[in-house]
Amino acid sequence: MEVMAPPTISALNGTSVKLSCTFNSCYKVENKQFSLNWTYQECSNCSEELFLQFRMKIMNKQLDRFGNRVEFTGNPAKYDVSFTLKNVQLEDEGIYNCYVLNPPDRHRGYASISLKVLTEEPPKHDSTVAVIVGASVGGFLAVVILVLMVVKCVRRKKQQRLNTDDQKTEEEGKTDGEGNPDEGTK
Repeated sequence: MEVMAPPTISALNGTSVKLSCTFNSCYKVENKQFSLNWTYQECSNCSEELFLQFRMKIMNKQLDRFGNRVEFTGNPAKYDVSFTLKNVQLEDEGIYNCYVLNPPDRHRGYASISLKVLTEEPPKHDSTVAVIVGASVGGFLAVVILVLMVVKCVRRKKQQRLNTDDQKTEEEGKTDGEGNPDEGTK
C-alpha cells in the first residue's frame, strides 16, 4: 500500500485548509476492515495526538486543540482520506500524520504533512524589474550584434574594392600583383 500527501502545506491564519491524503491499494475498501488514523505532532520529536479515526465510520476525537474545526472531507471508497481544518490558528502549525490500513493489505501505509501557518499572504511576485532588465540586456545585445554586422560588411566591401583595384592594376600595368612589372612583357 502506498499513501500519498504533499510534504508541506501553507495556510493563512483564519482560513480553512484541506490536508489531502490519498492511497493506492490492490483491494476494494471494506468499511468493516478499513482503518484510518490522523494524528498531530507539534514537532518531529513530540508525541502524536490522535484527532480523527475511521473504524466502520468517522469518529472525531474532540481534542481541545481543534475543537469542532476538523471536518472529514475524504471518501475512503475512492481512496481519499483527506480532511479540512477550519479557521486555522497559529497553534495548528505542526506535523499531521495519515495512517491507512486496508486489509487484506498487510502493511499500514503512512504519510505526513507539515502545516505552515502564515500571518499574512505572501507577496505577489512583481516581474516588472525582471522585464526591464531583460529588455535592456536584450536591446544592448541586439545593438552589439548590429554593430558587428555593419563592421563586417564594411570590411568585406573594402576588401572587395582592394581586390578589384589590384585586378585593374594588374591588367593595365601587367604587374605581378605586387605592383612590379611583369617579366614576361619585356
